[in-house]
Amino acid sequence: MSFSSEFISLLFLAIALSMDAFSVSLGMGMQRIRLKRIAVIGLVIGIFHIIMPFLGILLGKAISNQIGELTTLAGGVLLFVIGAQMFFSAFNHEVKSRVLPVGAGLILIAFSVSIDSFTVGLGLGISGVKIFLTLFLFGAASCALTWLGMLLGRKVHGYLGTYSELLGGSILCGFGLYILFG
Repeated sequence: MSFSSEFISLLFLAIALSMDAFSVSLGMGMQRIRLKRIAVIGLVIGIFHIIMPFLGILLGKAISNQIGELTTLAGGVLLFVIGAQMFFSAFNHEVKSRVLPVGAGLILIAFSVSIDSFTVGLGLGISGVKIFLTLFLFGAASCALTWLGMLLGRKVHGYLGTYSELLGGSILCGFGLYILFG
């Protein structure tokens, strides 16, 4: 395969893998998050989209497909739980105990949206793909799409007001269910 065709294939794969980060960030962007925090969130998610497939590539020959399916299941469950917590916290105005995109909450979110990159890395590790190019494209695409999703979610929040948390939580739950059953 020539470099240009491999580049285009990897670019499309990177964009496809980053669509879950886009969906999740669209829901998160509906919360009132500052631009500096949006930048940090995008970078952390981008880094996780580099680390997870790298681990998958390294362990590609050692791990079976059954373990790969378990990681996808865990990612779907995590997204659903985060979305449900966000959805139901919209009804309780006194207690705001949702997973926030800071600290451990940010790590949990970044892990849940990048878990599918690990399973893709398993397959790529066997195929002998260009590792640096692959990881760069995965990280850059997920970072850019996270920023885009959060900025779009921020704009939508102004139009939806208090219903934005319900919509954001529904998006996360829906995507979690799509990963589990889709």
